Amino acid sequence: MSGTPKKTEIQTQLPDLFASIRAAHDTIRDGIHPTPVLSSRTLMDRCGASGLWFKCENFQKTGSFKLRGATNAIRSLSAEEGERGVVAHSSGNHAQAVAYASLKAGIKARIVMPKDSSPIKIEATRGYGAEVSLCEPDLASRDEVSKRILTEHGSVLIHPFDDPRIIAGQGTAALEFLEEVPDLDVLLTPVSGGGLLCGSSITARSLRPDIQIIGCEPENADDAYRSFRSGKLEPASPRHTIADGLRATLSLRSLTLIRALVTDIVTVPEEEIVPAMRTVWERMKIVIEPSSAVVVAALLGGRLDLRGLRVGAILSGGNVDFGR
Repeated sequence: MSGTPKKTEIQTQLPDLFASIRAAHDTIRDGIHPTPVLSSRTLMDRCGASGLWFKCENFQKTGSFKLRGATNAIRSLSAEEGERGVVAHSSGNHAQAVAYASLKAGIKARIVMPKDSSPIKIEATRGYGAEVSLCEPDLASRDEVSKRILTEHGSVLIHPFDDPRIIAGQGTAALEFLEEVPDLDVLLTPVSGGGLLCGSSITARSLRPDIQIIGCEPENADDAYRSFRSGKLEPASPRHTIADGLRATLSLRSLTLIRALVTDIVTVPEEEIVPAMRTVWERMKIVIEPSSAVVVAALLGGRLDLRGLRVGAILSGGNVDFGR
């Protein structure tokens, strides 16, 4: 962490960081859905909270919050950059978001996806007009193929989380959430590369300085949990998780922001993710993907003391391969 901003420095920068989120919301407003906030008495009672609300990004265009950051990044490109096209690497939701935002902007998108990505996410990405290149299911292969395409075409990289424009766009979900339910005591989001958690924590810490901000992660992909505690970037876990959207690792930028602004990161075992997803389907009558269900599993698993607290959770997406 040597040479990176200290916690006090991040807090000093907070007004400017939050201003970038407000600006991003103005930029993307006509390109996204203002997603609904729903509640569930059953889930509230089970977790012991005095109030429980869900920001339902599973209803967002392309099926996840990722469209917010992608639209902000694409609309921030210069005309010259737009002519060169963009490259992104993703297991699915960022891929679809960049493809869709590029299609709407008339920009060529080339997307690198692991070959074990959900077939429906690959098909949807191609359906939005992107050129998809498949790679091996590891971060080194993603980087290698992305760099080759960037070199061949002179394109602009739209990183899934290590980009201030992406973080600002993702922070708009929490902005809408807290405008609708302003007195939350706790905010939970999934964490993978950290874009959503970083943007959400900037927004929440700016509007509610004493709010608890909790990142949620599968035990089988617990690098953010380990990095949060060690203060250094920890490697990805070799284990498999059904929450395929949470397989990325933090960047130095996201780790620095998270350690300065986030209260804690908790993990949930693999066997609790699908039951949590099913509970939401049965009780709330909405479809969420496993990455979203990690947050629900954290709520229902008894790992957090939420008694008497007003709790908000961001359901990050709803892209599910029902064949699996």
